[in-house]
Amino acid sequence: MPRSLSICLWLLKVMLPISLAVRVLQYVGVIDWLAGVLSPLFAFIGLSGDSAIVFLTSIFLPLYPTIAVMATLTLTLREATILAVMCLVSHNLPVECSVAHKTGSPFGRIVAFRVAMSFVSAIVLNALMPQSDAAFSFLASSVEVTSWGMLFTQWLSSSLILVVTIVLIVSALMVLQRVLEEFGWMHRIAHSLSPLMRIFGLPTGCSLLWLTGNVVGMAYGAAIMIDEVEQGRLTRHEANLVNHHLGVSHSLLEDTMLFVAMGISFWWIFLTRLVLAITAVWTLRGVRKMRYLALRRG
Repeated sequence: MPRSLSICLWLLKVMLPISLAVRVLQYVGVIDWLAGVLSPLFAFIGLSGDSAIVFLTSIFLPLYPTIAVMATLTLTLREATILAVMCLVSHNLPVECSVAHKTGSPFGRIVAFRVAMSFVSAIVLNALMPQSDAAFSFLASSVEVTSWGMLFTQWLSSSLILVVTIVLIVSALMVLQRVLEEFGWMHRIAHSLSPLMRIFGLPTGCSLLWLTGNVVGMAYGAAIMIDEVEQGRLTRHEANLVNHHLGVSHSLLEDTMLFVAMGISFWWIFLTRLVLAITAVWTLRGVRKMRYLALRRG
C-alpha cells in the first residue's frame, strides 16, 4: 500500500495541474484558435476543419471530454471513424507520456511518435474506407462554461472523482500484482501470452504489462510498469518497446467499446490500431538492429 500511494501521488501531481491548465486554455479560446490554424491539415486527411478541435481536446484530456466535443459536430460516420482512431492513439498525452518518460521513453519523442501515428492511421483509413455519406449521430450532454467560478467548480468536482478513482484502481492493481508474484501466477500468464508477445515484437516478460495496458489503460496501469522498471524486472529498452506498442494500441477493451457504443465499427478501430502498433515496434527493432550493425562495422 505505501508503494501504491506513492505512485498515486505522483500521478495526481501530473494530472491535476494539466487538467486545470487545459480547462483554462479552452475557456480563453486558445484551443479554438489552434484548431483554426490546423484546419487545412485536417482537410488533407478527409476531415472537416472543425475536427481539429476534437483532436486537440483529445491530446490534452481523456476521451470523455473529447466525446462531448465530438458530439457537437456534424460528421459522417466515415469521418467519425477516422477521428475516433486518431483520438484513441493520441489522447491524454501529457499524463500518459509522462508515464512513458518515467519508464524509459523520452517525453518529447513519444509525444511526437503518437501524434505522427495518429495522422498515419488517418491517412490509412482515408485510403481504405469506402466513401459514404451516412450520418454520425450521437447525443452527449455538455455544459457550457460561462464563468471562472463555474470552470473551477467543474474542475474541483471532476478532480475529486479522479483522485478516488486513481487511488482505488492503482492500489487494486498493485495488490493484484503482488498476489500474482507470490503464488507464481505471473510466470503462468507470461508463458501463456508469450507466443502473442513474439508476434507483437515485444519481450515475453511484459505479458502482464500488455494485459494491464489493454484492460485499464496506460494511466491507471502506470503503477505496474513503473514498479517493474524500478525493481529491475524490465529493462528500459524493453519498457520503451512496450511504450511504443501501447502508445498506439492500448485500452482495447474500454476505449474501443466506448466508440462502438456510439455506432462506430469495432473492426476499423481495433484492427487499425493493432496492426499499426505491431508495425511500429518491429520498425523500431529494425532501426535499432541497423544502428548496432553500423556501429560494429565502424
